[in-house]
Amino acid sequence: MSVKFKATPAELRIIKRIGRRAAVLMRRHGSSQNYGAIRLSVIISLVVTHSNGCPLDLERMVKADDFNLLHDVDGINRYLNTETGRLTQCFLPRFAKRECVV
Repeated sequence: MSVKFKATPAELRIIKRIGRRAAVLMRRHGSSQNYGAIRLSVIISLVVTHSNGCPLDLERMVKADDFNLLHDVDGINRYLNTETGRLTQCFLPRFAKRECVV
């Protein structure tokens, strides 16, 4: 099984906004990575998660408060299996759509 990287142009625009905001928040809260590396990592993780069995409610996620946004971004970064594109350890993002398979 290969990992999919599929997002519509509209979804990708929202994911990029989420990535920018998450990178700022993560730097503010002590991440030692540079802004660009964090942003790219978040964008890739969100696209992979969204494309491989756990569609995200991106409209709600982009409007989320800082705490809930970071909960999902950190959890996805922590529990994403990069070989399958699936989330592990039964992690379910708060902004997962109902059809998310964990």
